[in-house]
Amino acid sequence: EVHVAESGGGLEQPGGSLRLSCGASGLISGYYTIAWFRQAQGKEREGVLCISSSDGSTYYADSVKGRFFISRDNSKNTVYLQMNSLKSDDAAVYYCAAAEYLSPAACSSPPRQWQYAYWGQGTQVTVSS
Repeated sequence: EVHVAESGGGLEQPGGSLRLSCGASGLISGYYTIAWFRQAQGKEREGVLCISSSDGSTYYADSVKGRFFISRDNSKNTVYLQMNSLKSDDAAVYYCAAAEYLSPAACSSPPRQWQYAYWGQGTQVTVSS
């Protein structure tokens, strides 16, 4: 059984930082992709980042490039999303999602919701002064 859960959201000031965690279990080593999505109030859900376990391919949306970074702790089976220089536009519910047997090439373009079968419950990120 595949289980995905994210955490680490909270309130931060513009320019501040947060680190989100995504714990995943039950995935096939070397054959899965992890993606982060976010959905702001009144807006559609968008894919912001992904990483493929097969070759390490990554994708960053232009809106977060240079500010958001992904890292991995294999011993804890956890992927981290480091969010720096936060802007008000970053405020959203952030979701971690997982897919199996997704082509690494898919992680060179924006993640799509239909590509991912396993989802966390979401964690709220609020950016406010």
